[in-house]
Parts: sequence; C-alpha cells; structure tokens
Amino acid sequence: MVKTPGNTDISTNQPDEANRSRLTIELGGQRPFLIGIGGCGMSALARLIAEAGLSICGCDSTASPVTDALANASIAVGFDESAEQLPEDTDVVIASAAIKPDHPMMIEATRRGLTMMSYPEALGVCMRGRTGIAIAGTHGKSTTTAMLGCALTDAHIEPSVIVGATCSQLANGACSENQWPVGYRVGQATIPVGSWTGRSGVLLAEACEFNRSFHHLRPTIASISQIEADHLDIYGSLDAVVEAFAEFARLIAPADQGGKLIIAHDGAHRREVTAGLACSVETIGFNPAADWVIGYEPSTGQVTIHEPDGAIRSWALTMPGEHNAFNSAMAYALGRSVGADSELLAQSFESFAGLDRRLQLLGTRDGVRVYDDYGHHPTEIDATLRALAQRENPRKVGGRLICVFQPHQHSRTRFFLDEFATSFEHADIVIVPHIYFVRDSEIEKHRVSSADLVDKLRARKVRAMHLYPFEAIIEQLENLCRPGDLLVVMGAGPVWKIGKGYLDGGIA
Repeated sequence: MVKTPGNTDISTNQPDEANRSRLTIELGGQRPFLIGIGGCGMSALARLIAEAGLSICGCDSTASPVTDALANASIAVGFDESAEQLPEDTDVVIASAAIKPDHPMMIEATRRGLTMMSYPEALGVCMRGRTGIAIAGTHGKSTTTAMLGCALTDAHIEPSVIVGATCSQLANGACSENQWPVGYRVGQATIPVGSWTGRSGVLLAEACEFNRSFHHLRPTIASISQIEADHLDIYGSLDAVVEAFAEFARLIAPADQGGKLIIAHDGAHRREVTAGLACSVETIGFNPAADWVIGYEPSTGQVTIHEPDGAIRSWALTMPGEHNAFNSAMAYALGRSVGADSELLAQSFESFAGLDRRLQLLGTRDGVRVYDDYGHHPTEIDATLRALAQRENPRKVGGRLICVFQPHQHSRTRFFLDEFATSFEHADIVIVPHIYFVRDSEIEKHRVSSADLVDKLRARKVRAMHLYPFEAIIEQLENLCRPGDLLVVMGAGPVWKIGKGYLDGGIA
C-alpha cells in the first residue's frame, strides 16, 4: 500500500495480479529503473508501477520532498547517476523527457542491451490495462485533470491520476478536509460505483502534444479543448499540430468498447480531427449547437451545463475565468461519461480550490494581492488577465493590474511576438525579464529578445519595461506597487520566485 503524509492510505485496493503480469510482460521485466524519478509525472508513474506489484527503484540529480516521499513508500531512490550505479538486476530503464541520450546511465543501458522506454511510452503501457481518460488540448490540461481527479474521487469512482502540477485536494477529493500537495493519486483496480461498475479502474492523465508524446496513450475516453499553434519548433505549422491531434483521436477505443471523444465545439478544428473516428464523438462549448452547452456568469462564477439528454446542472466556481468554467464543464462531461453521479461532481467543483501555479493566490503584502500563474502562451495570458480583471476588478478601488511575464523559449517568443503583444490589454503595467532559455539553439537565442516584446507592447500604448535580474524586478515592485494593486507573476520558468520574493521581502 502507498502511504502519504498523515499516514493516510489513498490506495484502497490489493495489487491486481492480472495487471502485474501484463506490466511485467509489456515493460520488459519485473525490475524497472526510472531515471529522473523525482519529476512530477515520473514519481507518479513509479507509484502506479509499484502498486501493480513490480519492484522498482530509480535515481535523480538531487533530493527533494518528492524523492523523500518515494523513499517513505519503499521506493529506493539514489542520487549518484554514474553508470556503475545502474543496478545489475535491472531489465528495463524508463527515462524522463529531461534525460539526454548522453546521460551515463542511458549509455550504460544501451551497452547492456536493456529495454529502454520514455515516460509517455511507459504511461501508455499502464493505461492499456485501465479505463484510460486522457485530457488533451493546447490549454487547460492540468486544471481539467486535477478538477476531474478530485471530482471522481468525491464521486467514489476511485481513480488513479497523474497531473503535471501539485494539487492539495487530489489525494482525497475537493470535499475532504484532509489535504496535502501531491501530483498523483493511486486508485482502485476496478470502478466500484456507477454505471461503469466492475470495469477496469480509471487512469486519468494529461495527454501532452509536445513531441507527439500523446501518441503513446491508449485512452478509452478523451477530451480535446482548443487546438492552437504551439511547439512550432517541433511541428513547424498549425496544420501539423492539427494532424497530430487527429492521430491522437484515432487512438481512442472504438464506440462498442465505450470509446468516446468530447471535443470543443469551437476552436478545436473538430471536423479535421474527428473525420472517420471509430469512437463516439460529442461536442462541448458555449455555442447552443454543442451537445454539452455551457453557461457562465463571470461576476459570480456560476457555471451551468445542459447535458445531451436535457438534464441541467449548476455549480459556483471559485476559480475565476471563462476558461476555467470551460475546464470544469469538460471535467463534468467526462465524469458523467464514466458513470459518476452528477450532484457529487457539482459539489466537488464548488469546493475545488485550484492547483499550484494556475491562477494561484500566493498572498497579500501591504494591500497588494499577489497571484502566480503558469501561462506562457498568448491565449493563456489573455484568459488569465481577463479573468482577474473581471473577478478582482482592481481599477474599481483605484488599483492597477501589474504583470511580470517571463517569456518561455526564444522560438515561441519569436513565432508569437505579435500575438504576445496583443495579449496584455487588461494589464496596466508589464515587466519582462530575460526569456527563459530551455531547449532552443544558440542561433535561435539571438533572433529575439525581451526588449523586442517590450517594444511591441509600448507600440500598443502598454506601459512596459525590461528588467533583470529577478532581484531588480522585486526592488522595482516594492517601489511601484501600492494598496489596491493586483500583481500577477506569469510564465513556465522560474519566474514564480519573483512573486514569492516580493511577498517575503526579497529572494533568499
């Protein structure tokens, strides 16, 4: 059994022998070794494999609360990543996306001729033995997954869940008072209640389009929200992105096995994506022509959904924004599709408090409310700032919406420079640090800079400035912010340190 903080057991089933035998065969043996086991997805994957009864271990570059928790769950983790530390009895190596081919253990595994798998490949193997639910789309995957994971738990479906962020309510559901931050949940081997009782247990996970990772998944049910141009360093064009989503949709189980795709009625290129699918298809959106029709009142957070059979259900969402209303409605439609009780789902959404770095309220300092958000695509930025302007409305009390935005990758910044420039219309002041350099080439790094984005913003009459390092930005905020202001720190890189540093009075 997997234990979590507070000595609470969130896995109520005994090891599934059939699933253990299947994983032993498909993973290539009984002794998987995970390189990069301390990552959010990898650590959750380790728990799923261990729960199936396989003996696993792994390594990471540094110790962390995640690796400590794995050790407490009897999953051995080492921090010496040299080749000789790869155990002799290992028969399969699973590597996170951050691990390069020249990693010493990868070289050693290749020398030994071991079975080697990526994280998405191993996740796909785990999903094939379960009732897989895969959440896809350019935006909203983590939030929708966390919402649905909590709601299915509150509805007693007992899912296993992997989320790309931590959520304090995921382990026991949004309606439970027993909470701690995790990015996983290990559920039951079979669905215990509802119209799908007795089917293999639910495995809920994000379906990431980066590097076509989601092509390794084999979901029973899947969702696709918006499809927009992104990861163009991988795809090259929007047409290639759409085709990748279409290929993902073709991996969903056929309708006679319960296979279903719920896709956004608008903005998801659904005609191209759904052409010739063997699964059933339902649409969702604010458009009255959708199968699942959403209503939303921004000032109160009231969400209403009309189900395909005419039933109506409502809930008040604490997280602001039309995009979060859509996320919760998508989670509701997916929950209903695996037989969850509608009232319990709605109650869960009303209690859902959010997850880390997704419109997360960090705290208040001297009358300035500070939010942290992961948004790094123009559409996400616009949706987040619009949501805060509508719900918080700082201008009503003489305040301003101040945004610190760290662009993520030079290629994305260059591809979407004009779109970024139009996504800050709800901000009064924008501060831009250096672009976060991840995997772009050195040539790409010199093609665009934060100053280029600042120039574009100023051309649109937005008060903008480029500052670096983070300590200088915090110092500027201390001089700039005043009571009634709203400070939003945004980006997929380490920009969160600025929000925390401002609240703490500086970066330690």
